[in-house]
Amino acid sequence: MADAPLLEVRSLEVTIPTAGRALPAIRGIDLTVAPGETLGLVGESGCGKSITMLAVMGLLAPHVRVIGSVRFRGQELVGRPQKDLAKLRGARIGMIFQDPMTALNPVLTIGAQIAETIRIHDASVTADGALKRAIELLERVAIPFPERRARQYPHELSGGMRQRAMIAMAMANGPDLLIADEPTTALDVTVQAQIIELLQRLRDESRMGLVLISHDLGIVAGTADRIAIMYAGRIVERGDVEAVFYQPRHPYTQGLLASLPKIDARAQRLTAIEGAPPSLARRPIGCPFHPRCSQRIERCRQEEPALRAIGPIDVACHVADAVSA
Repeated sequence: MADAPLLEVRSLEVTIPTAGRALPAIRGIDLTVAPGETLGLVGESGCGKSITMLAVMGLLAPHVRVIGSVRFRGQELVGRPQKDLAKLRGARIGMIFQDPMTALNPVLTIGAQIAETIRIHDASVTADGALKRAIELLERVAIPFPERRARQYPHELSGGMRQRAMIAMAMANGPDLLIADEPTTALDVTVQAQIIELLQRLRDESRMGLVLISHDLGIVAGTADRIAIMYAGRIVERGDVEAVFYQPRHPYTQGLLASLPKIDARAQRLTAIEGAPPSLARRPIGCPFHPRCSQRIERCRQEEPALRAIGPIDVACHVADAVSA
């Protein structure tokens, strides 16, 4: 019998009010994450990956409207008081934010910040006990000389070490679900590989669910079990990683894959997707991707496609049946 999902997101919508009108940022997102599973959430900047997970965590501004259902271990999170959500955040659900230099407090040592995370959720832990646990966590995420690093400030650590410290903080209370938002951005490829390997090891050790937000398909391909491709606030394609990578049905997914460099290809220009993602205020009528799509038909200009199953993949595209995988 399959494990019950840790996280179930159904019909999630996020609307941002502005002076002129309300802008729909997320439109009908459905996601699930099971224990020990990694879900890759992929798309260009501005497609809604991060705001989706911020909505799940209850971290959006009070004036932002969130409707739909977000269930964590069967408990509904949408509409719950912030004091209840605060008990889950950092304890049962951890999050690694995009930029560790701005996410970490510059006037507190690394050890103090991790220790604070521990004591907030367990008042029985003493200050010395929390600091000892923080040093153990730094060692667990492979930071050398953890006792020394615990006494240092964020600016004294390299980018890779700051990211590891963020992971240690997110893992401080043994969460059931970890959301990693672009955890390898601005890191060199060697450190990227180390961070991804670390996340995989931590996931396997505790059967933790992992949501990996990334624009890097290469990283997701080697890490995730399932993948969801987002565009203009919606999921346009989702399925098992192998199915989506080897049989993509949406022209956007095919464009993303075609833009990746290939080791076995001789000097060949990379394929680029023309244009740019639409802004919230100027989303085109019909399929949001049709102005950039080389396979569009007249129906694409008039009607936004619904997400539907084609074999092992769910895809939102009018021409997906005719698209060559």
